[in-house]
Amino acid sequence: MTNISHNLAQIHQLIEQAAHKHHRASSDILLLAVSKVQPISALEEAYNAGQRHFGENYVQELEQKATALGNLGIIWHFIGPIQSNKTRIVAEHCHWVHSLDREKVAKRLSDQRPAHLPPLQVCIQVNIDNEETKSGVSTCELPALVSAIEQLPNLKLRGFMAIPSKAAPKAAFQAMQALAQQYQLQTLSMGMSADMEDAIAAGSTIVRIGTALFGPRQAAAQSSQ
Repeated sequence: MTNISHNLAQIHQLIEQAAHKHHRASSDILLLAVSKVQPISALEEAYNAGQRHFGENYVQELEQKATALGNLGIIWHFIGPIQSNKTRIVAEHCHWVHSLDREKVAKRLSDQRPAHLPPLQVCIQVNIDNEETKSGVSTCELPALVSAIEQLPNLKLRGFMAIPSKAAPKAAFQAMQALAQQYQLQTLSMGMSADMEDAIAAGSTIVRIGTALFGPRQAAAQSSQ
């Protein structure tokens, strides 16, 4: 059985060590628990151990969990692809979106954000290695999308997200750091269980950790997006 509380403490220790090694404050690095296909009981265990930020990849699963755990103070991040016909669920339940890569989706999220909620915090997903199999905008498409998002009243552009190629993650992380500096944005969502230290070295402010926290994902039928 996975001891989520123990794993959470270990991950925080690793973040502190990496931050110290690379002359950063660990308080500037947010641990995002990637909870896709995890049972609600696992999220409750992590929450009871002090975790507050959870990331989901599938819209229907997000809706189910946010509804079931609505009495808790969970901060929901959406980190998967968003189909334009599912934006309302994300706009209503999430505090953050990391995977924004189309103006059409950005406009729908802004239009569908409930009036009583603060602006949705968003990151643009950048396909930094120009991999055909990955989502995200190219760096040449970035200026137009940044400009479009900045005009939308119910979105707040915070930074960028990337899933680098396994072949050269350090170079990709450094390129993302340069982009954030170029656009004067403070948030970099990058780094997972296997490459967290390299991401922190390059200025990541949100590390997305699933396996190291919850253990290997069980085979499960993925929710429809």
